[in-house]
Amino acid sequence: MIEQAMTNLFGGYSNRNGQNFIVENRVERLPTEAEQQLIDDETLRLETEQAANAYKKLRVTEYPSIQDQLDMQYWDSVNGTTTWATAIAKVKTDNPKP
Repeated sequence: MIEQAMTNLFGGYSNRNGQNFIVENRVERLPTEAEQQLIDDETLRLETEQAANAYKKLRVTEYPSIQDQLDMQYWDSVNGTTTWATAIAKVKTDNPKP
């Protein structure tokens, strides 16, 4: 996540021997204390955002395909059933928003 934070803030990132470097105009340099605080804040923001959106990735893999959903909706309308709504509700219940 730190790689993304540094790229977001400074446009470039490098890591050698466990040390993170800012890359600007093809020159590597260590971040200043103030820049390191910005990096830490951005890393925390990205981690928080990722955690808050994790349920979306889980849901995507659990939903029936669009073809199956359309088929469920068609047969629900023909038979007066709620197969599609039940399937979608289960995915949402199993993977709730935080």
